[in-house]
Amino acid sequence: PNMKWNIPKNIIRFSAVGSLVGGVILFKETLGGSKYNGSESLNGKTVIITGANTGIGKETALEMALRHARVIMACRDMDKCREARKDIALASRNKYIYCQECDLASQESIRNFAKMVNEKEARVDILINNAGVMRCKKSFTKEGIELQFGTNHIGHFLLTNLLLDKLKASAPSRIINVSSVAHMRGSINFSDLNGDKNYGEGQAYAQSKLANILFTRELAERLEGTGVTSNAIHPGIVFTDIGRHMGINNSWIAKIFLFPLLWLFLKTPRQGAQTTIYAALNSELENVSGKYFSNKAEAEVSEAAQDRAAAKRLWAISEHWTGLT
Repeated sequence: PNMKWNIPKNIIRFSAVGSLVGGVILFKETLGGSKYNGSESLNGKTVIITGANTGIGKETALEMALRHARVIMACRDMDKCREARKDIALASRNKYIYCQECDLASQESIRNFAKMVNEKEARVDILINNAGVMRCKKSFTKEGIELQFGTNHIGHFLLTNLLLDKLKASAPSRIINVSSVAHMRGSINFSDLNGDKNYGEGQAYAQSKLANILFTRELAERLEGTGVTSNAIHPGIVFTDIGRHMGINNSWIAKIFLFPLLWLFLKTPRQGAQTTIYAALNSELENVSGKYFSNKAEAEVSEAAQDRAAAKRLWAISEHWTGLT
């Protein structure tokens, strides 16, 4: 009882630091939400994921590969895609991972990609429209469409429609559109869709994310009875390079003082991918369509996202802008 323990101070300090680090990691894991733990296998199924070379898309591709899917990574940058493909193949021990060029800011590129899929792939079971740009300076797709609207909505609208026959033939199949809670502050400015009169980086992004949900709901209605479902998701506020266009990324002060806080409170790409994975895999959602999910649960959408007339008008304009009429 009178024995004294002479523990070196450096060991005490190391133990305290270790406990602090462990607590921080546990806090971040708890804050970011739980992992989807469904046991569904994708053996024999084909999954297409846009923007699969980084962030949420890469984590989604990895999960699909781990479940033995044939994964097609539809990406703009082939060098980054091949690097990501190598990581995914090694981590999953799945060799059926493929890189294919698909630039969503080029309708020609989208058509070439869809032509390849329709001619060479026996089936498409899951299409995950994940790629996107956020809050960029005013710029345009190759067709002259405002980049955020053109990439986030128009590009995926065209791709999805070009693959619909293959998805129908593979039914039951699923379409997942990655939207955002930013749709809540969005509106569809039909008098200035392209931002020619007035352009705001944040508003253009919110408009494109609202368009994702209007497209999802209208598509679900059109696909009723086909065995193909269409749902949208909000991944959460995730710490990825999608925010690379924001001014904060050009500030060394922000990188030193703010980025550590962002890392702590924002989701990791793996955490951000969980709702996409849930919507793509969960067996209870096989016949669920036209819904919006957040944190692996159905969530409410804005009043503007429930406007059926706006959804139909947006569809007609999107058909015209993509030459699908």
